[in-house]
This record gives sequence, C-alpha cells and structure tokens, in this order.
Amino acid sequence: MKKHLVAPSLLAADFLHLAAEIKLVNESSADWFHLDVMDGRFVPNISYGMDIIAAIKTQATKPLDVHLMIEEPEKYITAFRKAGADVITVHYEACRHLHRVVQEIKESGAQAGVALNPHTPVALLEDIIEDLDLVLIMSVNPGFGGQKFIYQSIPKIKQLHEMITVRNATALIEVDGGVGQQNAQQLLLAGAQVLVAGSSVFKSDDPNLAIQRLKDTGHEVHKFV
Repeated sequence: MKKHLVAPSLLAADFLHLAAEIKLVNESSADWFHLDVMDGRFVPNISYGMDIIAAIKTQATKPLDVHLMIEEPEKYITAFRKAGADVITVHYEACRHLHRVVQEIKESGAQAGVALNPHTPVALLEDIIEDLDLVLIMSVNPGFGGQKFIYQSIPKIKQLHEMITVRNATALIEVDGGVGQQNAQQLLLAGAQVLVAGSSVFKSDDPNLAIQRLKDTGHEVHKFV
C-alpha cells in the first residue's frame, strides 16, 4: 500500500524554463509527470507532440503519464511509446474501436488508460473496465488549463469506484482539471487515486509545497503496478 499519486501537469509549466520545471518535479514528492497532448481537432487547442515528450524523457526521473486529447490516437501509439510514454491514455470519445486501441497500447509496453469527458457516463466502460490500467475522469472540459472544477465529477468518481470494485478490476482512477487543495480530500474520499494538478502547482508561490500538500491529503490506496 502507498499513498495516492500526484501527477503535476506540465501544460501549466513555464516552457521558457522547462528544464528547471522538470528538475522541480524530479526533486519533489510527485509521482508522475502528466503530459497533455492536444491536436486542435479533438480539442480547440494545440500543445506539443512526440519531440517535446522525448526531450522531457531525457531529463525526467519519474514516469511519463501521457494524455492524448487527439483524434485517431491509434495512429500514434507506437510513436508516443518510443518517445518515452509510460502510461498512454486515450479518450473514449475519440476511439471508434476502443478495445483495439487499448490492446495496441498494452502491446507497446505502456500502461493503458481511457479518459472520459465531463458529459460521458462511466457506465460506457463496463465492457472494457477489466482491460484498463487507468481511467481518467475529466473534471473540466478538455483543451485548456486553469478552468473551474466541475463538481458533478465527484459522483462520477464514486460510480466508477463502485464499478471497479464490483468487477474486481485493477484500474486506477485519475482526475484531471481544476484539482487543488480545495477539493483533493473530496476526490480521494470518492475513490480517486491519481491527482493531476497543473495551475495549482506551477502557478503557486511554492510549487514544491503545493505538491507536498497534495501528497499529504487523503488516504491509502493500492500501489500502481
């Protein structure tokens, strides 16, 4: 058993000083780097791609949690794995053949996750939950950092936690969007096990302290294997 995981989102980092931001996360109590890939099609924003992730991999000492907010993610699984992704999460809404994409991720050697937009019911994962290593609940509409947290995400997390428990599945529940000290306890009590934090870390006066406070919140959860 170990405490829940904290995954600072580099989307909120200072890209003029990216090496320093990576070093900060390396030396903090954070567990993963969360990397948001946006294509300007699935979401109305464009972030970065494989080359940036490969560069981050050369400096990062912690796993890279890559969240693909892109259309046709199946075309890029191998490339993101080669770039250094340890966890690859695709959106339910972007995958016509979700099971096939999940299997492609697993065959690449990465852990497989599926993300759900705020309007997407968790019940849609019933037929695939046992194949997943992670489910990402979006608690804002994907595409931009700094948005207001959608509190309807909390009952969704509870419902997902119940589904995972009843099915004896092992998927971790990750939450992304508007996560900070103000709601971390509620999220963990609902069943979340991985907290993605962007603005609440990198825009704070003391990012290291912000990460540590998120780590100190909550309860014990199962270790990610």
